[in-house]
Amino acid sequence: MRAFATAVHRWAGLAVALFLVVSGLTGAVISWDHEIDGWLNRKLYDTAGRGPFKDPFELAAAVEAHDPRARVAYLPLGFEEGHAASYFVQPRTDPATGKPFRLGYNQVFVDPVTAEVRGRRDSTAISLKPETLMPFLRKLHYMLHVPAMWGTDRLGYWIMGTVALVWLLDSFVALYLTTPRRLRQAVHPEHRPAGVWWQRWKPAWTVRWAAGGYRLNFDLHRAGGLWIWLLIIVIAFTSFSLNLYKEVFHPMLSLVSKTTPGPSALVPLAPLGTRIEPAIGFREIVARADAEARRRGWTTPLGGVFYNARGGFYNISFFDRASHDDSDGMGLSNLYLDGRDGHIIGSNRPWHGTAADVFAQLQLPLHGGRILGLPGRILMSAMGLAVAMLSITGIVIWARKLRSRRLQDRRQREPAGAAPALRQGAGFSPARR
Repeated sequence: MRAFATAVHRWAGLAVALFLVVSGLTGAVISWDHEIDGWLNRKLYDTAGRGPFKDPFELAAAVEAHDPRARVAYLPLGFEEGHAASYFVQPRTDPATGKPFRLGYNQVFVDPVTAEVRGRRDSTAISLKPETLMPFLRKLHYMLHVPAMWGTDRLGYWIMGTVALVWLLDSFVALYLTTPRRLRQAVHPEHRPAGVWWQRWKPAWTVRWAAGGYRLNFDLHRAGGLWIWLLIIVIAFTSFSLNLYKEVFHPMLSLVSKTTPGPSALVPLAPLGTRIEPAIGFREIVARADAEARRRGWTTPLGGVFYNARGGFYNISFFDRASHDDSDGMGLSNLYLDGRDGHIIGSNRPWHGTAADVFAQLQLPLHGGRILGLPGRILMSAMGLAVAMLSITGIVIWARKLRSRRLQDRRQREPAGAAPALRQGAGFSPARR
């Protein structure tokens, strides 16, 4: 059984190691994405305008007037003094070609006091430039920037979701391999001396810092994985649930508890690259959503509105701007309204719904650590580095053992008289062995 588990851990670990290095390092950084992005791009975010804010719909019109090829897809409904408003845009159709214009950007920053366009950027660009660095790292973390193909834009999510699932299962195999062999034997507790379990398992939890070299690398891999094992399970599970939510997680969750379907499950989506034109504009849909929220007794202010062109519906968000970045969705309520007749498709409110609904809501805050506030973000940054370290040390262990096996096979194939010379040429000596 141990030999089989070792083989599973070796090959499963190698299969996901490089993916985990990338996701670990990017995850350590994007825990602070808003702060780093704001620091790198002060020219985009910081504004000099002071005074009353302009109407959000007037600002949206100013964005479209600045470039008639673009139309606003998301507009914020609340602003901060000295901070630019961020609008997301999509290209209109070029009447000459019948295809969307090539804008070269999808995000516009506007001074909410003066309506001055501060700048633009393509948040989907594969670039390390300061203005696109953090969006690039976020997308790399979630879906590796895998482009849309075969009629779907979710290939990257499927890859990372599968990696997370393999990592999750392999983590249990790794835990099993750390336990001493005798602990795995079916010995009656009465015949087992008190404390023997821990005494035999204790060395697996320690790091021999003075050992150096391969022993230190091995201890960091084994003991490091043990000390943070529970956190690894949380991160791996939430990575799986977030990336494979529609395909695997939600269907499985629906088998054990009642779930509330989201708008994408209730509304058929148009083919990738096509658009359903709304009959109702932003201003009217926000008014309807605001009235409905008041009727339901919601007190959270309006935060923003997004039009889902493939689904033909609006997503109106309600959140407090002061705490939104730290809540990762648990302070965010949503109403979904049809863009053709304005009827309510569905809603989402944190900490409300069935037990399955609340469990699903918790996946993103748990994954980013923001459910614990600042300490949680610090913890997840450290975990990102730890995951990368465990993956790298695992690769080193495999490479060292592979090299040893190859040298051993080579010695076994050598003629008896030629062995010393060959070994010396290979850099080995009896003393070193």
